[in-house]
Amino acid sequence: MINLEVSYGKLAKIMQDKKIKKKDIKENAHLGWTTISKITNNQDVSMDVLKKICEYLECDIGDIVEFKKSEVKSHGNN
Repeated sequence: MINLEVSYGKLAKIMQDKKIKKKDIKENAHLGWTTISKITNNQDVSMDVLKKICEYLECDIGDIVEFKKSEVKSHGNN
């Protein structure tokens, strides 16, 4: 079985290239520190959050987030 995990590596790259700090994203996209922490830890956030970030960065969702595949091992007696 395949599991999809969210990755914000692309967002980190954009931030690095544009010299944008987490504080800048928080303030300009009107997000809280809890949301910034979730993004930092590659946790799920709402579509509304992703939209706000895209509006601030003037980019598309595929420019900031992607799914990475990982295998889930089953523990059954198959």
